[in-house]
Amino acid sequence: MAVDVASRIREIDCAGTGSLPIDELLASGQPAVLRGVAGNWGLVQAASRSMHDAMEYLRGFYNGQPVTYSWGGPEVAGRPFYNADFTDLNTQVRRSELGQVLDEIAAHADDPQPPTYYVASLLVDSRLPGMRAENDLDLAAHGIQAPPSIWIGNRVTASCHYDALNNIACCAVGRRRFTLFPPEQIVNLYPGPLEPTPGGQAVSVIDFAAPDFERYPRFRDALAAGQSAVLEPGDAIFIPSLWWHHVQGLEPFNVLVNYWWSSAAAYVPTPMHALYHALWTLRDRPEREKQAWRDIFDYYVFGPADRAGEHLPEAARQVLGPLDESIARQLRAMLIGKLNR
Repeated sequence: MAVDVASRIREIDCAGTGSLPIDELLASGQPAVLRGVAGNWGLVQAASRSMHDAMEYLRGFYNGQPVTYSWGGPEVAGRPFYNADFTDLNTQVRRSELGQVLDEIAAHADDPQPPTYYVASLLVDSRLPGMRAENDLDLAAHGIQAPPSIWIGNRVTASCHYDALNNIACCAVGRRRFTLFPPEQIVNLYPGPLEPTPGGQAVSVIDFAAPDFERYPRFRDALAAGQSAVLEPGDAIFIPSLWWHHVQGLEPFNVLVNYWWSSAAAYVPTPMHALYHALWTLRDRPEREKQAWRDIFDYYVFGPADRAGEHLPEAARQVLGPLDESIARQLRAMLIGKLNR
Protein backbone atom coordinates (compact mmCIF):
# COMPACT_ATOMS: atom_id res chain seq x y z
CA MET A 1 0.00 0.00 0.00
CA ALA A 2 1.29 3.48 -0.86
CA VAL A 3 0.38 6.77 0.76
CA ASP A 4 -1.37 9.26 -1.47
CA VAL A 5 0.86 12.26 -2.16
CA ALA A 6 0.05 15.41 -4.07
CA SER A 7 2.08 15.05 -7.24
CA ARG A 8 4.30 12.95 -9.45
CA ILE A 9 8.04 13.44 -9.61
CA ARG A 10 8.98 15.13 -12.87
CA GLU A 11 10.48 12.85 -15.52
CA ILE A 12 13.28 13.23 -18.08
CA ASP A 13 13.49 10.69 -20.90
CA CYS A 14 17.10 9.49 -21.05
CA ALA A 15 16.52 6.18 -22.83
CA GLY A 16 19.08 5.62 -25.55
CA THR A 17 20.61 9.07 -25.20
CA GLY A 18 23.62 8.13 -23.10
CA SER A 19 23.49 11.65 -21.62
CA LEU A 20 23.05 12.74 -18.03
CA PRO A 21 21.71 16.28 -17.50
CA ILE A 22 23.79 16.95 -14.40
CA ASP A 23 23.97 20.73 -14.79
CA GLU A 24 20.20 21.06 -15.19
CA LEU A 25 19.54 18.76 -12.24
CA LEU A 26 21.80 20.68 -9.90
CA ALA A 27 20.56 24.08 -11.10
CA SER A 28 16.92 23.09 -10.59
CA GLY A 29 17.37 21.77 -7.05
CA GLN A 30 14.35 19.56 -7.73
CA PRO A 31 14.07 15.78 -7.90
CA ALA A 32 13.72 14.08 -11.26
CA VAL A 33 13.21 10.57 -12.59
CA LEU A 34 15.69 9.73 -15.35
CA ARG A 35 13.80 7.18 -17.40
CA GLY A 36 15.96 4.54 -19.06
CA VAL A 37 19.31 6.12 -18.24
CA ALA A 38 20.75 2.77 -17.08
CA GLY A 39 18.80 0.59 -19.49
CA ASN A 40 21.93 -0.75 -21.19
CA TRP A 41 23.62 -1.90 -17.98
CA GLY A 42 24.64 -5.55 -17.87
CA LEU A 43 22.85 -6.11 -14.56
CA VAL A 44 19.63 -4.57 -15.88
CA GLN A 45 19.79 -6.79 -18.93
CA ALA A 46 20.38 -9.88 -16.79
CA ALA A 47 17.44 -8.95 -14.55
CA SER A 48 15.21 -8.64 -17.61
CA ARG A 49 15.73 -12.36 -18.16
CA SER A 50 15.18 -13.62 -14.61
CA MET A 51 15.97 -13.16 -10.94
CA HIS A 52 18.32 -16.13 -11.22
CA ASP A 53 20.25 -14.50 -14.06
CA ALA A 54 20.58 -11.25 -12.07
CA MET A 55 21.95 -13.15 -9.08
CA GLU A 56 24.39 -15.09 -11.25
CA TYR A 57 25.54 -11.84 -12.81
CA LEU A 58 26.40 -10.46 -9.36
CA ARG A 59 28.16 -13.69 -8.39
CA GLY A 60 30.34 -13.35 -11.47
CA PHE A 61 31.98 -10.20 -10.03
CA TYR A 62 31.99 -11.08 -6.33
CA ASN A 63 35.48 -11.35 -4.82
CA GLY A 64 34.51 -13.54 -1.85
CA GLN A 65 35.04 -10.95 0.87
CA PRO A 66 32.31 -11.02 3.54
CA VAL A 67 29.51 -8.47 3.45
CA THR A 68 27.57 -6.89 6.30
CA TYR A 69 23.78 -6.94 6.08
CA SER A 70 20.66 -6.39 8.15
CA TRP A 71 18.50 -9.40 8.96
CA GLY A 72 15.08 -9.46 10.55
CA GLY A 73 12.49 -12.14 11.11
CA PRO A 74 9.20 -12.28 9.22
CA GLU A 75 7.64 -9.99 11.83
CA VAL A 76 9.85 -7.12 10.58
CA ALA A 77 7.81 -7.22 7.34
CA GLY A 78 10.67 -5.78 5.29
CA ARG A 79 10.91 -2.58 7.32
CA PRO A 80 14.19 -2.12 9.22
CA PHE A 81 13.08 0.20 12.00
CA TYR A 82 13.13 0.73 15.75
CA ASN A 83 11.94 -1.49 18.54
CA ALA A 84 8.77 -0.56 20.43
CA ASP A 85 10.39 2.08 22.67
CA PHE A 86 12.81 3.48 20.05
CA THR A 87 15.89 2.50 22.06
CA ASP A 88 17.18 -0.14 19.66
CA LEU A 89 16.59 -1.49 16.16
CA ASN A 90 14.32 -4.34 15.07
CA THR A 91 17.01 -5.99 12.91
CA GLN A 92 20.33 -7.72 13.55
CA VAL A 93 23.64 -6.92 11.85
CA ARG A 94 25.13 -10.06 10.31
CA ARG A 95 28.16 -10.91 8.18
CA SER A 96 28.31 -13.56 5.50
CA GLU A 97 29.40 -14.20 1.95
CA LEU A 98 27.25 -12.42 -0.61
CA GLY A 99 26.47 -15.72 -2.29
CA GLN A 100 24.91 -17.01 0.92
CA VAL A 101 22.72 -13.90 1.22
CA LEU A 102 21.58 -14.32 -2.38
CA ASP A 103 20.80 -18.00 -1.75
CA GLU A 104 18.64 -17.11 1.25
CA ILE A 105 16.78 -14.37 -0.62
CA ALA A 106 16.08 -16.84 -3.43
CA ALA A 107 14.95 -19.53 -0.98
CA HIS A 108 12.30 -17.17 0.46
CA ALA A 109 11.32 -15.49 -2.82
CA ASP A 110 7.84 -17.03 -2.80
CA ASP A 111 7.16 -16.58 0.92
CA PRO A 112 4.21 -14.26 1.62
CA GLN A 113 6.13 -12.80 4.59
CA PRO A 114 9.84 -13.65 4.26
CA PRO A 115 12.68 -12.70 6.58
CA THR A 116 14.26 -9.37 5.75
CA TYR A 117 17.66 -9.31 4.03
CA TYR A 118 19.32 -5.98 3.27
CA VAL A 119 22.87 -5.38 2.10
CA ALA A 120 23.05 -1.59 2.36
CA SER A 121 25.50 0.92 0.93
CA LEU A 122 28.18 -1.59 -0.10
CA LEU A 123 30.92 0.03 -2.19
CA VAL A 124 30.79 -1.69 -5.58
CA ASP A 125 34.55 -1.66 -6.11
CA SER A 126 35.20 -3.25 -2.70
CA ARG A 127 33.23 -6.44 -3.32
CA LEU A 128 32.29 -6.48 -7.01
CA PRO A 129 35.46 -5.35 -8.80
CA GLY A 130 35.01 -4.98 -12.52
CA MET A 131 31.26 -4.53 -12.35
CA ARG A 132 31.49 -0.79 -13.07
CA ALA A 133 32.79 -1.47 -16.57
CA GLU A 134 29.29 -2.56 -17.59
CA ASN A 135 27.23 -0.71 -14.98
CA ASP A 136 28.17 2.93 -14.43
CA LEU A 137 26.82 6.43 -15.05
CA ASP A 138 30.38 7.80 -15.45
CA LEU A 139 29.84 10.85 -13.27
CA ALA A 140 33.60 11.44 -13.49
CA ALA A 141 32.98 12.72 -17.02
CA HIS A 142 31.00 15.54 -15.35
CA GLY A 143 33.77 16.29 -12.87
CA ILE A 144 32.06 14.43 -10.04
CA GLN A 145 33.94 11.87 -7.96
CA ALA A 146 31.24 9.57 -6.59
CA PRO A 147 32.14 5.90 -6.15
CA PRO A 148 28.96 3.83 -6.53
CA SER A 149 27.35 1.87 -3.73
CA ILE A 150 25.07 -1.13 -4.18
CA TRP A 151 21.95 -2.05 -2.18
CA ILE A 152 20.77 -5.66 -2.36
CA GLY A 153 17.72 -7.12 -0.66
CA ASN A 154 14.27 -8.54 -0.89
CA ARG A 155 11.07 -6.52 -0.49
CA VAL A 156 12.66 -3.95 1.86
CA THR A 157 11.38 -0.50 2.79
CA ALA A 158 13.88 2.24 3.66
CA SER A 159 11.92 4.51 6.00
CA CYS A 160 11.69 8.17 5.06
CA HIS A 161 14.98 9.98 5.74
CA TYR A 162 17.28 12.59 4.25
CA ASP A 163 20.93 12.53 3.22
CA ALA A 164 23.31 15.48 3.38
CA LEU A 165 24.62 14.66 -0.11
CA ASN A 166 23.21 14.81 -3.62
CA ASN A 167 22.12 11.40 -4.81
CA ILE A 168 21.45 9.61 -8.07
CA ALA A 169 19.97 6.16 -7.43
CA CYS A 170 19.67 3.64 -10.26
CA CYS A 171 17.07 0.91 -10.12
CA ALA A 172 18.86 -2.14 -11.54
CA VAL A 173 16.76 -5.13 -10.43
CA GLY A 174 13.11 -5.03 -9.41
CA ARG A 175 10.84 -2.01 -9.16
CA ARG A 176 11.04 0.64 -6.44
CA ARG A 177 8.58 3.27 -5.28
CA PHE A 178 10.12 6.58 -4.22
CA THR A 179 8.16 9.10 -2.17
CA LEU A 180 9.91 12.45 -1.68
CA PHE A 181 9.37 15.55 0.43
CA PRO A 182 11.21 18.91 0.37
CA PRO A 183 13.49 19.72 3.33
CA GLU A 184 11.05 22.11 5.02
CA GLN A 185 8.65 19.21 5.63
CA ILE A 186 10.86 17.89 8.44
CA VAL A 187 8.42 19.21 11.05
CA ASN A 188 5.56 17.25 9.44
CA LEU A 189 7.50 13.98 9.11
CA TYR A 190 8.11 13.34 12.82
CA PRO A 191 11.78 12.26 12.80
CA GLY A 192 12.89 9.56 15.22
CA PRO A 193 15.99 9.54 17.43
CA LEU A 194 19.33 10.73 16.07
CA GLU A 195 20.88 7.63 17.64
CA PRO A 196 20.43 4.78 16.93
CA THR A 197 19.16 4.90 13.37
CA PRO A 198 18.30 2.14 10.89
CA GLY A 199 20.55 3.60 8.19
CA GLY A 200 22.80 6.36 9.52
CA GLN A 201 20.28 9.21 9.50
CA ALA A 202 17.17 9.89 11.54
CA VAL A 203 14.08 8.43 9.90
CA SER A 204 10.43 9.34 10.08
CA VAL A 205 8.59 7.27 12.68
CA ILE A 206 5.47 7.13 10.49
CA ASP A 207 4.52 3.79 8.96
CA PHE A 208 3.71 4.84 5.39
CA ALA A 209 1.80 1.59 4.87
CA ALA A 210 -0.63 2.47 7.68
CA PRO A 211 -0.16 6.09 8.80
CA ASP A 212 -1.67 7.01 12.16
CA PHE A 213 -3.08 10.47 11.45
CA GLU A 214 -4.52 10.79 14.93
CA ARG A 215 -1.07 10.44 16.47
CA TYR A 216 0.79 12.25 13.68
CA PRO A 217 -1.71 14.77 12.26
CA ARG A 218 0.86 17.01 10.56
CA PHE A 219 1.74 14.15 8.22
CA ARG A 220 -1.28 15.20 6.12
CA ASP A 221 0.54 18.47 5.40
CA ALA A 222 3.63 16.54 4.33
CA LEU A 223 1.56 14.46 1.91
CA ALA A 224 0.21 17.65 0.35
CA ALA A 225 3.82 18.61 -0.46
CA GLY A 226 4.98 15.11 -1.43
CA GLN A 227 5.97 13.67 -4.78
CA SER A 228 6.19 10.03 -5.86
CA ALA A 229 7.16 7.74 -8.71
CA VAL A 230 7.71 4.05 -9.38
CA LEU A 231 11.05 3.24 -11.00
CA GLU A 232 11.46 0.32 -13.38
CA PRO A 233 14.80 -1.45 -13.91
CA GLY A 234 17.03 0.91 -15.90
CA ASP A 235 15.46 4.06 -14.45
CA ALA A 236 17.24 6.37 -12.02
CA ILE A 237 16.21 9.21 -9.75
CA PHE A 238 18.01 12.40 -8.78
CA ILE A 239 17.40 13.30 -5.12
CA PRO A 240 18.79 16.73 -4.18
CA SER A 241 20.66 16.98 -0.90
CA LEU A 242 18.46 17.13 2.21
CA TRP A 243 15.27 16.02 0.45
CA TRP A 244 13.42 13.38 2.47
CA HIS A 245 12.84 10.11 0.63
CA HIS A 246 10.95 6.91 1.43
CA VAL A 247 11.94 3.91 -0.71
CA GLN A 248 9.97 0.69 -1.13
CA GLY A 249 11.36 -2.37 -2.87
CA LEU A 250 8.39 -3.88 -4.68
CA GLU A 251 9.76 -7.26 -5.81
CA PRO A 252 11.10 -10.40 -4.07
CA PHE A 253 14.60 -9.38 -5.22
CA ASN A 254 15.76 -5.77 -5.62
CA VAL A 255 19.12 -4.17 -6.43
CA LEU A 256 19.87 -0.46 -6.52
CA VAL A 257 23.14 1.33 -7.34
CA ASN A 258 23.57 4.87 -6.10
CA TYR A 259 26.04 7.75 -6.29
CA TRP A 260 26.42 10.30 -3.49
CA TRP A 261 28.40 13.50 -3.82
CA SER A 262 28.72 16.87 -2.13
CA SER A 263 28.36 20.24 -3.78
CA ALA A 264 31.01 21.57 -1.39
CA ALA A 265 34.78 21.14 -1.62
CA ALA A 266 36.31 18.02 -0.12
CA TYR A 267 37.82 20.02 2.78
CA VAL A 268 34.34 21.16 3.94
CA PRO A 269 32.96 18.64 6.47
CA THR A 270 29.35 17.61 6.88
CA PRO A 271 27.06 20.15 8.60
CA MET A 272 25.83 17.31 10.84
CA HIS A 273 28.78 18.13 13.11
CA ALA A 274 27.42 21.66 13.47
CA LEU A 275 23.94 20.29 14.23
CA TYR A 276 25.21 18.22 17.15
CA HIS A 277 27.30 21.14 18.39
CA ALA A 278 24.27 23.44 18.19
CA LEU A 279 22.12 20.96 20.13
CA TRP A 280 24.79 21.01 22.82
CA THR A 281 25.47 24.76 22.92
CA LEU A 282 22.29 26.53 21.76
CA ARG A 283 19.06 24.58 21.97
CA ASP A 284 18.41 24.88 25.72
CA ARG A 285 19.31 28.53 26.12
CA PRO A 286 16.60 31.14 26.91
CA GLU A 287 14.48 32.13 23.93
CA ARG A 288 15.85 35.67 23.91
CA GLU A 289 19.40 34.34 23.57
CA LYS A 290 18.36 31.82 20.91
CA GLN A 291 16.83 34.60 18.83
CA ALA A 292 19.99 36.68 19.16
CA TRP A 293 22.12 33.72 18.09
CA ARG A 294 19.78 33.15 15.16
CA ASP A 295 20.48 36.71 14.04
CA ILE A 296 24.22 36.14 14.45
CA PHE A 297 24.10 32.94 12.40
CA ASP A 298 22.04 34.67 9.73
CA TYR A 299 24.73 37.34 9.50
CA TYR A 300 27.78 35.06 9.46
CA VAL A 301 26.45 31.84 7.95
CA PHE A 302 23.06 31.89 6.25
CA GLY A 303 23.30 35.24 4.53
CA PRO A 304 25.52 36.10 1.54
CA ALA A 305 28.91 34.44 1.96
CA ASP A 306 30.85 37.67 1.57
CA ARG A 307 28.66 39.94 3.71
CA ALA A 308 30.42 39.59 7.07
CA GLY A 309 33.82 40.47 5.64
CA GLU A 310 33.00 42.87 2.83
CA HIS A 311 33.72 46.03 4.88
CA LEU A 312 37.13 44.76 6.05
CA PRO A 313 40.48 44.92 4.25
CA GLU A 314 41.13 41.63 2.47
CA ALA A 315 44.14 40.82 4.67
CA ALA A 316 41.99 41.14 7.80
CA ARG A 317 39.13 38.89 6.72
CA GLN A 318 40.68 35.49 7.53
CA VAL A 319 37.74 33.08 8.16
CA LEU A 320 35.34 35.78 6.97
CA GLY A 321 36.86 35.59 3.49
CA PRO A 322 36.58 32.77 0.95
CA LEU A 323 37.17 29.36 2.50
CA ASP A 324 40.09 27.34 1.17
CA GLU A 325 41.93 24.20 2.29
CA SER A 326 44.40 26.14 4.43
CA ILE A 327 41.69 28.01 6.32
CA ALA A 328 39.73 24.77 6.69
CA ARG A 329 42.74 23.15 8.39
CA GLN A 330 43.08 26.16 10.72
CA LEU A 331 39.40 25.98 11.68
CA ARG A 332 39.60 22.24 12.32
CA ALA A 333 42.68 22.62 14.53
CA MET A 334 41.12 25.51 16.43
CA LEU A 335 37.87 23.58 17.09
CA ILE A 336 39.71 20.43 18.16
CA GLY A 337 41.80 22.50 20.55
CA LYS A 338 38.77 24.21 22.08
CA LEU A 339 36.75 21.01 22.39
CA ASN A 340 39.63 19.20 24.09
CA ARG A 341 40.01 21.81 26.86
